[in-house]
Amino acid sequence: MRIAVDAFGSDNAPLPEIEGAVLAIKEDFCDEVVLVGDEEIIKPHLAKFFYDHGRISVLHASQRITMEDEPAHAYRTKRDSSLVRAVQHHHQGLSEAAVSAGNTGAVMAASLFVYGRIPGVLRPAIAIQFPTQLNHEIILDVGANVDCDAENLVQFAQLGKLYSQYFFKLENPRVSLLNIGEESAKGNSITKEAHRLLAELPELNFIGNIEGKDVLSGVTDVIVCDGFVGNVMLKTVEGVGFSIFSILKEQFNKDWIAKLGALLSYPVYTYMKKKLDHTEYGGALLAGLNGTSVISHGRSNSKAMMNAIRFAARIAESGFVDHAKQFFGSRG
Repeated sequence: MRIAVDAFGSDNAPLPEIEGAVLAIKEDFCDEVVLVGDEEIIKPHLAKFFYDHGRISVLHASQRITMEDEPAHAYRTKRDSSLVRAVQHHHQGLSEAAVSAGNTGAVMAASLFVYGRIPGVLRPAIAIQFPTQLNHEIILDVGANVDCDAENLVQFAQLGKLYSQYFFKLENPRVSLLNIGEESAKGNSITKEAHRLLAELPELNFIGNIEGKDVLSGVTDVIVCDGFVGNVMLKTVEGVGFSIFSILKEQFNKDWIAKLGALLSYPVYTYMKKKLDHTEYGGALLAGLNGTSVISHGRSNSKAMMNAIRFAARIAESGFVDHAKQFFGSRG
């Protein structure tokens, strides 16, 4: 299993990507990592680490796509960028997946132009794993499509089901629609129509609408929404989590009684922090394309990049793309 990594994607690139690759190899998360980017910068940093030199290679790319670049324009004008070359490396069959912590729009644009959509899929979606009280769930879309119609939401549900089936090994994952109320009559015209269509599909275990308060409860396995709602929801939850831990830290430092309480509650605090830590999950899958691209957070550190490589290897091993091609191909 070989994974291509855009070595100049993250905010602090290339150090997180390089160290993440070394850690991934040491943990045997994949057989080989290809670091794509300026070899004159990568190789001196890589030389500082002890690792199996046969399992990490460097593919030179002279350009870098920044967060300020317009996605489609960047793809057209920076064909020798680390991002585009990593995606092309995977498309050419030289690696099983591509990973980038760079400009999300550019990752989407490059992946869409290079791989193309799976025949029958109208739009790709960004699918994330989300921790809950009971299990992990999949939420899509969280940013690829600001405006969606009902058919898009139905396809997101189908992609989410396949993801859950072949990655989490759930035989009949529960699928739900994120809405402003549990009743089928709630929501706008698009969510009402999506609810009707989802309820009519026998291959889906559609359990109906869920509200925002249910997102972290674990009552479902797949949550479907448009990219605008999904992105706002995701960043709100991230912000709330950060605020809670900041408040707890502030209160724990007030006096010796609070510090004693902090000491006693440390195991619980550590567990919660680990469960909500985005670096534990590595990245999100761009689902619906004829290839495997994993998008990581721009603030990714070496641990996040290590886990993104692990996730990319696992999703490639699951055969998700082939299963999705077979499913949508069978539907004419």
